Amino acid sequence: MKTDSHGSGSASAVYGLGFIGAVIYFISTATSFWMGLFGVLKAIVWPALLVYEAFKALG
Repeated sequence: MKTDSHGSGSASAVYGLGFIGAVIYFISTATSFWMGLFGVLKAIVWPALLVYEAFKALG
């Protein structure tokens, strides 16, 4: 059985680079170990937070 998937590579790369950048940002601004750990968790879900805040701003 053959399945075709097209176009997922670039989206994964953008998300991966965004994740790495978010981890670096959140860890560098953390004031304690637990805030750094919380920053890693925030870096995982930052796209969802971004979309939520955009929809909230739109109305």
